[in-house]
Amino acid sequence: MTHPLIPPIIELAAPVADALGLNVVGAVFHTNQHPPVLRVDIRNLTQDTGLDDCERMSRALEAALDAADLIPDAYILEVSSPGISRSLSTDREFISFKGFPITVTTTEPHDGQTAWTGQLIRRDETALYLSQKGRTIQIPRHVIDRVQLVDRV
Repeated sequence: MTHPLIPPIIELAAPVADALGLNVVGAVFHTNQHPPVLRVDIRNLTQDTGLDDCERMSRALEAALDAADLIPDAYILEVSSPGISRSLSTDREFISFKGFPITVTTTEPHDGQTAWTGQLIRRDETALYLSQKGRTIQIPRHVIDRVQLVDRV
């Protein structure tokens, strides 16, 4: 379950990231640690996300969070890249990673398979579309269990 502070934190962090040429791809607030840890994942859309990107975002986001006073107690801010091996779930991620190689796992066989690998074309209300060697594959959303970025197709 998402911590209730995550939506306002992402709302605050998104324009900060945009101003730096970055994109916020997710956030998690680990309140079971002392002090709690706020982890914000970012991606550089023009090149590989580097340590410099994380440092710039950390400084800018820290100032914005302090000014907004969203988190009343002490916490640790971690800004990082989610890495290439990660699941896609939000509309924004499916738009951002259009053209990237993915693996789709289904809960039941679709056209005789439970795993598909190809280039992400798009996702709409009813299906996910991927390209396999120039052929478009349409997988109904209701059978999709997981969509994950992969290193290569």
